[in-house]
Amino acid sequence: MPDRGRPRSFDRDAALRRAMELFWAKGYDGTSLSDLTTAMGINSPSLYAAFRSKQALFREAVRLYGASEGTEIWDAIPNAPTAREAIERFLHRTAESFTRRGKPRGCLIALGALHTRDGSDAVVCRELRDHRAQNAKTLRLRLERGVAEGELSEGFDCRAAATFYATVQHGMSIQARDGASRETLLAVAHCAMAAWNTLVSRSSPSKHLRPPKVRPETHWQRRGKNLPEKTRKAAVPP
Repeated sequence: MPDRGRPRSFDRDAALRRAMELFWAKGYDGTSLSDLTTAMGINSPSLYAAFRSKQALFREAVRLYGASEGTEIWDAIPNAPTAREAIERFLHRTAESFTRRGKPRGCLIALGALHTRDGSDAVVCRELRDHRAQNAKTLRLRLERGVAEGELSEGFDCRAAATFYATVQHGMSIQARDGASRETLLAVAHCAMAAWNTLVSRSSPSKHLRPPKVRPETHWQRRGKNLPEKTRKAAVPP
C-alpha cells in the first residue's frame, strides 16, 4: 500500500488567508518566506508541500482576494440603474473598502506587484496586469450599456472614460496605502465625478447651439434704410 504521507497539521484555508493579508500589506517583493511561515504558523517544508512555491502561493492568494475582498465595489456596477450611478457607487465603495478597519489598506490587485520581470516571476506581474485590465473592461462594458440604453451618446468614449476611472481607483489605492482617510478618498471620488458632466457634454451634439432667429424687417425698417439719416427717425412711426 503506498505511503500517503503524514496528515496536514494546519488549517490550509486559514493559512492561505493569512498569507493573502501579508501579501496585501507588503506586496510580493516585500514578503519573504520567513514572513510567510511566521504569519501562517507553519515551517518551510509544510509551506512547500501545501502550496509548492511562493509564486504559487501568491497566485492562489490573489484568487482568494478577488473572490472575498472588495466584491461590493464590483457588484455595484451592473446593479446600478444608470451608468453615472454605477461609476459613482464604484468610487464611493472603493473609498470605503480601501479604508476598512482591521484590513490592509489599498488594493492587492493594484499594488501587489507592479514591475515587469523576466523569468518565472514574470507571471505574477502579468496576472495582476490582466486582473487590472479585466476590471477596466467591467467599467467599459457598463458604459457601453449606457450608450445602448440611450443614457450616453454614441460619441461617448467608453474606453477612455473607463481607463480614467480605473486610474482614479489605482490612485486611491496608493493614497490609502499612504494613510489617507476615508473622507479624503471620498473627496477624490467627488472630484472625479465632477468630470462626468464634462465627459458627457463633450461627446453629445449640442442641442442649444442653433442659428439665432432673424425677424423679417418691417416695411418701415426697409423704408428707413433708404432715407437720409436726418429723416430716418421721422420716417419711422412712434
